[in-house]
Amino acid sequence: MLQVARFVFNPFRENTYVVWDASGEGIVVDPGNNYPKEHAAIADFIDKNNIRLRVVAATHGHYDHVCGAGFLKERYGVPFALCSTDEYVYCTSAFDGSRYQFDFEQVPYEIDLATGAPLTFGETVLVPLPTPGHTLGGVSLYSEAAKVIFTGDTIMCGTVGRTDLKGSDHPTLMRSIISQILPLPDDVEIYPGHGPQTLLGNERRNNPFLQ
Repeated sequence: MLQVARFVFNPFRENTYVVWDASGEGIVVDPGNNYPKEHAAIADFIDKNNIRLRVVAATHGHYDHVCGAGFLKERYGVPFALCSTDEYVYCTSAFDGSRYQFDFEQVPYEIDLATGAPLTFGETVLVPLPTPGHTLGGVSLYSEAAKVIFTGDTIMCGTVGRTDLKGSDHPTLMRSIISQILPLPDDVEIYPGHGPQTLLGNERRNNPFLQ
């Protein structure tokens, strides 16, 4: 059984997820921990639950979703996964984030989610689905077995990701949602980059952007 713990970090109230299964192995999705107390909170949770971290992954390269990657890589000796199509966004994230007092070490990514190769830990397989629009290289991480998807800033409860940012595009975002997210079953649980979790069926019926 897949277990998910949500942490709300940094001034943008970004969702960082610790995900693990019965094997005790796990992953962090969208490491937004930026301040010492946030580093301590996520590390204490991982350590107290004896989670053997295998990888840190970001759904896209915006600073509020990647600022904690360096801390987790160094503490646990794990690789960082990001889509290479988002390299420009990621490479400018520290500079852009500095305007909001995001002071973090930008570290290389070792796993390219653009290849489509799944992320595996324990008994779990997370498949990266390309969902550009909010950024050029946005991905969503989907577990068919657990019926769980981490959508970053692609789709959220009652809304969709912003497309007024550099490199974003609303028609592309909507195509991503229509082609990659909506074909999934209604009972797939969506864990978004901001806001509460939701069910795909609920978004299909009630999200005004999907009507």
